[in-house]
Amino acid sequence: MVKIYCVNTKTSKTFPEGTTLMEMLPEFDFEKPYPILCAKVNNVSQGLKYRAFNSRQVEFLDYTSYVGRSVYCNSLCFLLCKAAKDVFPDCRVVLRRPISKGYYCNIVKGDSTHITEDDLGRITARMHEIVEADMPFRRHEVRTEEAVELFSSLGYEDKVKLLDTTGDVYVNYYTLDGTPDHYYEALLASTGYLKVWSLTMYRDGLLLRVPNRHKPEELAPFFEQPKTFEVFSENLKWNRIMGLDNVGDVNLACQRGEAGDLIKIAEALQEKKIVQIAEEIERRVNAPENPVKLVLITGPSSSGKSTFCKRLSIQLKACGIRPVSFSTDDYFVNRLDTPRLPNGEFDFDNFETVDHRYLQSDVMKLLAGETVDVPEYNFVTGLREFNGRKLKLEPGSVLIIEGIHALNPRLTDQVDDASKYRIFINTITSISLDDHNCIPTSDNRLLRRIVRDFNKGAFTARESIMHWPNVRRSEVQWIYPYQENADVLFNSAYLVEFAVLRAHAERILMTVPKNCPEYGEAHRLKKFLSYFTPVSDKDVPATSLLRSFIGGSSL
Repeated sequence: MVKIYCVNTKTSKTFPEGTTLMEMLPEFDFEKPYPILCAKVNNVSQGLKYRAFNSRQVEFLDYTSYVGRSVYCNSLCFLLCKAAKDVFPDCRVVLRRPISKGYYCNIVKGDSTHITEDDLGRITARMHEIVEADMPFRRHEVRTEEAVELFSSLGYEDKVKLLDTTGDVYVNYYTLDGTPDHYYEALLASTGYLKVWSLTMYRDGLLLRVPNRHKPEELAPFFEQPKTFEVFSENLKWNRIMGLDNVGDVNLACQRGEAGDLIKIAEALQEKKIVQIAEEIERRVNAPENPVKLVLITGPSSSGKSTFCKRLSIQLKACGIRPVSFSTDDYFVNRLDTPRLPNGEFDFDNFETVDHRYLQSDVMKLLAGETVDVPEYNFVTGLREFNGRKLKLEPGSVLIIEGIHALNPRLTDQVDDASKYRIFINTITSISLDDHNCIPTSDNRLLRRIVRDFNKGAFTARESIMHWPNVRRSEVQWIYPYQENADVLFNSAYLVEFAVLRAHAERILMTVPKNCPEYGEAHRLKKFLSYFTPVSDKDVPATSLLRSFIGGSSL
């Protein structure tokens, strides 16, 4: 017998060895507003078919949890791939990236043509058939060579390259009605759980829509994101030019000794974009009508706003523009006046954390040619201080404001919109693990944040992971609603970043104790990073955006 402690009920029960989580679930009585999809076993994500042969701690999860959503969405992607292959056996399905509250994907048939509306209807009908049949997802653990041989025989070169370059002895893969696929996280017990989804035509591909995270019985609301899609498409084009479709391609390039060149290319592309932005600002600043006076730079946590601002300032000087800048952080209210979260903790990402009235008053004075005493926020004491920093806009100058709320209209609503130039920084990951495994953009930023916070002594890896859900919620509320209002979007991610971060992050993630809830996320991130061939940071220049996270920045 094994003893199972259930976190949901805070009670323990005994079961025969080998009992599955699905069999245990009815024995624990707790409120289940939505179907249970998976569980954390000793804080590690597992599917409901997991068998317990030793005493364990179990927390059952539904779609409202991050782990539950991940398990559901991965299973939904497998459902799409399976249905498409059933209808068009020679097709290639590529899940590109999460966008517009869904997954953007392409399906190319064996004759190299794309899916039509009629084809979409046939695939959708097959997906519904598979859901109604409640087919099981079956997990297999085999030697890597066996998995590579299997996927090679099916023509899945993306998976062959990925698995062949990881160095693992054993790997897992799943089958659905005999169709194999590889996913690095757990899947649902069966297709019957996949009740809420939609498949629609989207631009030059398809959009696989998923449930609303707060109301899983409904589809997530659709939001058009044309500028985000354009940036993603631009990066995807460069990936194709360099022959790097998936992580396996990048790994092989790194193993051939090409990592340094890939880093240099990525840096060159980013610098080229910064130069283009600076030249556009110069043109707008010198325009005879409605000249730009204010440049606003924002982006979510760990997107690289501060370093981007410094690099842009250098390029503006090269264009003959004198930038004058400050951060919205300097206008934080005193710590005791900071809004709080429902749990009583300070809500540092809330718009009211910034004294926006005082900030805008200083902005109007600066734009009127006055000299302003700009405060500096002391993060140790939690107080706003005046240390003699004075700013004034001279002829040929432009004011730059950087911060997470810079694009919020309320921050500068007294300034004519025609006088503003808005920049949104994001980390839009344009590469996937393989054709069927997208990389969440948030993983990039979370790993950056974990490394930076740990190296600076600000937070442990556990604390960074603990705070991340609140950071993400605040971004959804306060930052992302203004992304598509930007004049330009800048992508701060590049191809070999995860390979560079691996060497820094792995040792830090290992400090997260196994007996805390955050261990599950640390475990997942370590597993994710294990797919990347590690790369030294020696070729990352001191001016790189990445240096602000891994250390060694000259800016």
